[in-house]
Amino acid sequence: MHTGTIFVLTGLASSAAAATVHGALVFTRHGDRTTKWYKAQALTSLGAEQNRQVGGGYRERYLSSSSPDRILGISQDKYVSSQVFATAPDQGILMNTATAFLQGFYPPLGDIAPEIASQTLNNGTNSTAPLDGYQYVILHGINDNSPDTIWIKGDDECPAYTNSSKKFTKSTEFRQRDTSTRDFYAGFYDVLSSGVYNLKKEDMTYAHAFDIFDLVNVARIHNATSPARNVSDTNLDQLRTLADSAELGLNYNASETIRSVGAQTLSGVVLRQLNTTVSSRGKAPKFSLLAGSYDTFLAFFGLTGLLDVSPDFHGLPEYASSMAFELFTEDNADMFPSSVDSNLRVRWLFRNGTAGNLTGFPLFGSGEMSLPWPRFVSEMQKRAIVDVGDWCTKCSSKADFCAAYGDNVGAKDNEKSDGGSSGGMSNAVAGVVGAMVTLGVVAIVGAVAFVLLRRKTAAKTSADKTSVRSGSTDERENKV
Repeated sequence: MHTGTIFVLTGLASSAAAATVHGALVFTRHGDRTTKWYKAQALTSLGAEQNRQVGGGYRERYLSSSSPDRILGISQDKYVSSQVFATAPDQGILMNTATAFLQGFYPPLGDIAPEIASQTLNNGTNSTAPLDGYQYVILHGINDNSPDTIWIKGDDECPAYTNSSKKFTKSTEFRQRDTSTRDFYAGFYDVLSSGVYNLKKEDMTYAHAFDIFDLVNVARIHNATSPARNVSDTNLDQLRTLADSAELGLNYNASETIRSVGAQTLSGVVLRQLNTTVSSRGKAPKFSLLAGSYDTFLAFFGLTGLLDVSPDFHGLPEYASSMAFELFTEDNADMFPSSVDSNLRVRWLFRNGTAGNLTGFPLFGSGEMSLPWPRFVSEMQKRAIVDVGDWCTKCSSKADFCAAYGDNVGAKDNEKSDGGSSGGMSNAVAGVVGAMVTLGVVAIVGAVAFVLLRRKTAAKTSADKTSVRSGSTDERENKV
């Protein structure tokens, strides 16, 4: 996806009409990283800075007192744990992505509110918090063995997704493209082979479209002696366009719903988080952050009808791209709306990398830049997976936690809750809440064994359990 075209459309860099934002959720991609080829990719210093900049951009939008889109009642400078929820899979690159974003969202207090960063002690001396008032925002890591891992990485450990993706590689479209690009890809072997020790000539095909683009792109950014530096912009664009088509084909097909499973589970957690904000009447959390990978973006573009909105959504999102869901009312309000079904609305915005603007787009083929809360819930629930048991069944997954859900899980796959327009919580939202409550109860049963096995003899505090961990080289990182 190229930044040069998608943001020409009229968007929502700031609200054109009077509006009050009551809560927001952001899903962000990592920034610049090392190559995926060796399955041990890591966020680079450039990538961390990109994610920090993106976090700073959302700070200006949601926290600044001068922003028309400031979230009502949110703390501007000092992090308040009840107002912010942040989570990422327990993989180094994604945990560090979220950490860098949060460093920009709530930067050290010494830079923005020095009076809060320091204290005067009884003996008259002044004590300043470490790292110039660095703010330790709680980041919830999701362990691979946890049922919660499906919400951001729903295509991992999903055999049905893998089998569906393989169908794309056997399709006429794929075979024709593979045949027509053989000579093109063969020309890059000499460009890459000197720096990639295990690269083989037979790897130079459309079947490895993303890997080849990634190797060339990373080398052009970081390796001053690589022959990839001599690859023309035209050829790099062609490599990226081919990678775009390959990755979209692997992650979305209108007739193969399981292929967008990552977007379906993301939709489930978006519903859960936004509904938590609505249920608390905008008190907690006011802002949620999720960190994930490009495949989920592509699947979401397909699942929500964005492929028909702009051809740019057919392409890979740039490093540090982000999407935002905003809960708002069309007025200058000083409190949460009394009737969410009548007054609360949702809009979706996208920022392609660090260069683009945060721009609004219509979801679900609606043609509308925002939707009433009940309709948004109804549309999302048509597409969302909101129950771990359903995911286990649809994926035919052998993940350890799926054992807790038995053989009959997924019997309700075709049941959908109808939206309502009465005061208070809509029927559609109630359906989401019910599903999530069930999820919580069953997940506890399934997860307790793992918790007991993994718990160390020393007691852990709540802060310990949600502290940032990094350095993972898990094979699940091969998609980020």
